[in-house]
Amino acid sequence: MYITLQELADYLGVSEKYLFEKIQNGQVQAVFDGKQYLLNKKQFIWHKEQLDLKRKQVLAELEEIPEDWDAKDED
Repeated sequence: MYITLQELADYLGVSEKYLFEKIQNGQVQAVFDGKQYLLNKKQFIWHKEQLDLKRKQVLAELEEIPEDWDAKDED
């Protein structure tokens, strides 16, 4: 199934500019239909899973950081 650049950016949670740069650099395959770029969504399913996993790991690490007791102003 082909989707637009905007739809893929929304799906992956990245910017259109980021994806457009990847297309221009040849890192992402896309078809230009004369008006817009179309991309095969199937090739990004694994990538999305990896992004979601990394986001969960970062959020979990942020929750583990304890509040610094010395950071409070005691004046």
